[in-house]
Amino acid sequence: MDISDDFALLQLQLVQDTMRQTDEEFEEHIITCTGLIIYSLEEARHLHSERRHLRRLYLTRPNLLTNPHQSTPWQVLYESQSDRAFITMMGFNVKTFHKILDHGFRDLWNTLAIPRCETNIDSSPRLGRRSLDAEGALGLILHWLSSTMLDISLMQIFTLIPTTVSRYIAFSSSNLLFTLHRMHEARIQWLVGDEFQENNSLIMDRHPLLDGAFGSMDGLNLAVQTSPDQEIENATFNGWLHDHFVSSVFAFSMKGRSHSACHPNSG
Repeated sequence: MDISDDFALLQLQLVQDTMRQTDEEFEEHIITCTGLIIYSLEEARHLHSERRHLRRLYLTRPNLLTNPHQSTPWQVLYESQSDRAFITMMGFNVKTFHKILDHGFRDLWNTLAIPRCETNIDSSPRLGRRSLDAEGALGLILHWLSSTMLDISLMQIFTLIPTTVSRYIAFSSSNLLFTLHRMHEARIQWLVGDEFQENNSLIMDRHPLLDGAFGSMDGLNLAVQTSPDQEIENATFNGWLHDHFVSSVFAFSMKGRSHSACHPNSG
């Protein structure tokens, strides 16, 4: 082997060493990049979880009282049987509250299954697993109807998680509507026959110059949720009050009874 062969062998060895070094560096780069990708994916997942957690502004079971059947704010209010407390929180006195219960609301709550996507509507209700009894369910829907309180307040008062509050409100509202339709005392109807003269006589006993008057009228704005329907949303928005209402006008007799109601355009 001459010197030219030795030089060629040396060049080949140098090339092999260079390629070997390049392969090792390439492997190191691959490992480093893979580690960075895995780290970046884990950080992205962590950030997404934190952002989603910040949007979950509701109470969970550990944030509430231990048992919805024991010593909740609602049960304290109910056990007081105070007309003032009932009217303040639900709009009805104790007698009227129980009359609604006895005229069908309790039977509907105890005999119907709460609609859920995974259950059969015709199945038997599991009363022992419900967080509220009929009294609590009526109290919940009347609290919700009588005030503009947020659902988070209802969660604290009744010790319920958000999904249960939504489900119970939907179920109780249909039961309440069905019950009121069957109650004669809940009907709104106009005066008939001699009732006009009877009410006018009551007014004239106090105000002799008001001949022909048979009652009084008053307006009432009932707060409602914003509707996804644009037409309904526009109809219920009150520009003066900067919120959504159904504006009603009620006619009352001198006996304190409501005889009629109309709902003018709320825009």
